[in-house]
Amino acid sequence: MTETASSEARRRPEGSLRAADVARAFAGVQALQGVTLELHRHEVLGLIGPNGAGKTTLINVITGFDRPTSGSVVLDGHDVSAWTAARRARAGLARTFQHGHLFAGLSVRENVEVAALGVGAGRREARRRADELLPALDLDHRSDASASVLSHGEEQLLGVARALATGPRYVLMDEPAAGVSESEIPALAALVRRVRDEFEAGVLLVDHNMALIMDVCDRIQVLDQGASLATGTAAEIRANVDVTSAYLGGSALPAAGADG
Repeated sequence: MTETASSEARRRPEGSLRAADVARAFAGVQALQGVTLELHRHEVLGLIGPNGAGKTTLINVITGFDRPTSGSVVLDGHDVSAWTAARRARAGLARTFQHGHLFAGLSVRENVEVAALGVGAGRREARRRADELLPALDLDHRSDASASVLSHGEEQLLGVARALATGPRYVLMDEPAAGVSESEIPALAALVRRVRDEFEAGVLLVDHNMALIMDVCDRIQVLDQGASLATGTAAEIRANVDVTSAYLGGSALPAAGADG
């Protein structure tokens, strides 16, 4: 068997993460209106939309941090709508947060190890995962540093490391480019691709950096006022008049690699 064939044989089986007809209301405000989204293994799906479109609410519903008013979440064929966030994490669903949510009193290494322990890994396995992930994400030189002293970019990297420490099948990234300088965006794009290609996880990427979205995503879904407006390739989304009108007031979306 060739090396390529052997690698393909070792790939995890295909699957999908599906939110079906999800609605969520808060005190009469309809944050989500019958949204259906499907993320496949080995792809990056971008989720974009104006502020208040419902993107983070949808991530919260999918990961179990919030419950939908109606609709369902299906993980690799299993309806997980009634599962807790912790149970979904143990089943292979991980996320990052806009504002880190790190354990500030723990070191970088301890943050990664705790994430692994939280999904049932033993202490030796948790250490092994930290040993693998810290250098892979260029955090090994900060291993013993307190998470409280990290730069914003390092916080984002640690958030991804913690997500990967759970051994996920799907990773939902909530605005990883927020606060990251433009010079760091290419490295972030490479990291997202690594999660898809090397760690073999489907990635749902929510971000306002349109150049990043257009560059790295295999497909893009657009939310507007809590409803799904369009889904397609980057080229299809750029050409969609309804999307450019809703998202940028008629201005063209940037092509892959463009600034901004």
